[in-house]
Amino acid sequence: METTSGTLLGGRVRYRQPRDGYRTGIEPVLLAASVPVRTGDVVIEGGTGAGAGLMCLSARVPGIVGFGIEIDPAMADLARANVVDNGMVGLTIRTGDVMAVELPLASHVMANPPWHDPQSSASPVERRRLAKQERAGIEAWVTALARGVGEGGSMTMIIPPALTRRADAACALAGFGGGLNVSLLPKAGRAPKLMLVQRWRGATLPVRERKIVLHDEGGRFTPPIEAVLRGGEALDLE
Repeated sequence: METTSGTLLGGRVRYRQPRDGYRTGIEPVLLAASVPVRTGDVVIEGGTGAGAGLMCLSARVPGIVGFGIEIDPAMADLARANVVDNGMVGLTIRTGDVMAVELPLASHVMANPPWHDPQSSASPVERRRLAKQERAGIEAWVTALARGVGEGGSMTMIIPPALTRRADAACALAGFGGGLNVSLLPKAGRAPKLMLVQRWRGATLPVRERKIVLHDEGGRFTPPIEAVLRGGEALDLE
């Protein structure tokens, strides 16, 4: 697999990814910035790809124990190489389907699940198809990730707004409540293209709605988002 080299978090994380197929966007960085993790916590990422999200989380909160689950063996190998290159000894990458592998008990789980309509035209690049084309559905992802979360733990996903209602229902069936639905707006006044969904096992409080603007009118990232993407800060969800 031919790769390109770059960095994340303003150079704090060295990152190699495939030259062709799925290319990492801002989603895993925002996802990692939204997980309420503390040093010593155990975190699982379903569909870790080349490890961007898990490594950004570890860079922000050193001392976590992280497990990345990746179905594509070549991507899992690349994620392992990235972890070693960054000296993140607390992170482990496992090759396998998150629906089937045995998961350790974690404080938090996170995922950017494949969500493209399975009836739509699939990408001719197999690696991109695996990363983006919905196969099992958001309900199956929620059920699978829920297996790894202890009482009082959290589940955080980044999904398109069209899947939010289904994700809400699946989380409730899995025993997760409370938390947030955060609309990520491309610009102020625009409709969101992405949604952060965060729930807590055993919580019964109502879900809160929040909006975060990604870009200013000139197309630049807003200062809070720039602080996440370049400075490695947590995303303010309050």
